[in-house]
Amino acid sequence: MSAFKDHFSSHAAAYAAYRPAYPPELAAWLGIVAPATKTALDVGCGSGQLSLHLAGHFDRVIATDPSAQQIASATPHPGIDYRVASAEASGLPDGSVDLIAAAQAAHWFDLPAFFAETARLLRPGGVVALISYAGMAPQGEVEAIVERFRVETLAEHWPPERALVENGYRDIHLPFDPIEAPAFSIEVRWPLAALIGYLDTWSAVRALERGTGRAPFDAVVADLTRAWGDPADIRTIRWPLTILAGRNS
Repeated sequence: MSAFKDHFSSHAAAYAAYRPAYPPELAAWLGIVAPATKTALDVGCGSGQLSLHLAGHFDRVIATDPSAQQIASATPHPGIDYRVASAEASGLPDGSVDLIAAAQAAHWFDLPAFFAETARLLRPGGVVALISYAGMAPQGEVEAIVERFRVETLAEHWPPERALVENGYRDIHLPFDPIEAPAFSIEVRWPLAALIGYLDTWSAVRALERGTGRAPFDAVVADLTRAWGDPADIRTIRWPLTILAGRNS
């Protein structure tokens, strides 16, 4: 990134512990639509939430993030080469990758520079996939509490780039031949502590802390504790995924 806005390094360990993993079926589909499965590049990889699944379908996964703390928190895997690098300047050779994926990350990129780098890196027929998720699928009071916190309490605290996530990446023009993706969702089975840990990884919560302190976060934790019941109870939580994918012609 030409001007890296670091929203996550200070909580890299929590990000690794509480950010949900992507469905294995997503990585399998990416392996199918890619022209080959020799090399995948996961840009803005965080601590490897998608990289680990890609490693099951590609011979080699290069996973990059501009945050050294995120890379240090990533789960090691023999098929993954974690590197500190930006999405716009990977340092890889021309035409060297079959797939470029960016999961919950593309909204932070300098998109024109990233797309130029993508065109340089992809082999003929190579695929780029931008993946994101915003709100939880509505299922009950717990999700409703989280959505009010996300949309109302935190409204003024989200970085402006987050707007791209909220509108399902509709404002991103992908300069590659479009690929229609199946419907995928993240699904987790969590106790209350995992949900609270996940909420505490949000960039808007960091901004809230700087602006007004932790009181609004503590209030939503109290509401969730009341709605959840026994904190040890396990609940299923889902996030529908947005996928913007294209092929290098």
